[in-house]
Amino acid sequence: MTTVADADNAELHRVCFLLKLRPDRVQDYLAAHEHVWPDMLDALRDTGWKNYSLFLRPEDGLVVGYVESKDPAAMTAAMSATDVDARWQRNMAEYFEPAARPDAPLEFLTHYFHLP
Repeated sequence: MTTVADADNAELHRVCFLLKLRPDRVQDYLAAHEHVWPDMLDALRDTGWKNYSLFLRPEDGLVVGYVESKDPAAMTAAMSATDVDARWQRNMAEYFEPAARPDAPLEFLTHYFHLP
């Protein structure tokens, strides 16, 4: 993990993760993200998710997530403890490959290069 400063000049870690959608459900998954629940967005913000983005390779359902956080482990633990996350993950589960459950702990990729 590398770091960047946020607006308060606090140190943030850059983290990235992968998810795997069922290729036949990609369009449904995208449609579900057109209107993310306001309480889900609030929970993400409240638990420390900053500059959060999702990217998709539609031909095979590969999702790449990027987020910045002061403490990625605490961020994911706090989010996993919310009721809204549990509801969201139950709704999203049908879009993912069986071995790639969206409610499984995120495995962060190793960040090894950045060009500022």
